[in-house]
Amino acid sequence: MTSAPPLRERKKQRTRQALIDAALHLFGSRGFGGVTLDELCEEVEVSKRTFFRYFAGKEDVAMAPLQDMWRAFLVELETIPADGRPLVELMQAALLGALERVADEAWAGRAALSYRLSQETSTMDAYNLHFCESTMRSVVEVLHRRLDLLGDRRTRLAGDMLVAAWRVAVGEWVAEAGERPSVPALADRVRDAVAALPGSLALTATPQPEER
Repeated sequence: MTSAPPLRERKKQRTRQALIDAALHLFGSRGFGGVTLDELCEEVEVSKRTFFRYFAGKEDVAMAPLQDMWRAFLVELETIPADGRPLVELMQAALLGALERVADEAWAGRAALSYRLSQETSTMDAYNLHFCESTMRSVVEVLHRRLDLLGDRRTRLAGDMLVAAWRVAVGEWVAEAGERPSVPALADRVRDAVAALPGSLALTATPQPEER
């Protein structure tokens, strides 16, 4: 049986989650630019010094649900068996494992809010792209360390394809989820998007038929 984290750690986790929930609520109702960091800290009754123990800034706290999932993905990559399957399939399994590790129905709602904010806010979108690039470098490092792929640029291409499939999947999921996003629905979207990757590489550039 896994023991519960120490009390101090549980308190830190609760404070971090309270900051995330308050940020998503305030940004969602008033807009990202309509909420100051002072107002966010006041909402949770913590100091800015405490805030910066957990997050680098407003963008960081707003993107936390999705970033937590990608950090869990890196953990999954470290331990998932290297069993000879195609690399994209291996990474898909690690991604679905990360969803199981961090995701519940509360996470699904937070993740959907975070995604919507990133689409509406240019600074958040830019921050997300920077995080994605940093994460992908870590992914390549893990795969090159664990697998016989050192120096193979296809590793990065496979990772980028997985991220592209994820972006399509999460975009469709948020658009269709309404007020009740669910983790199983997101997992299904990920599977569908990854399954479509080979066909996307085989698409032909056939012109539209001329109108008659």
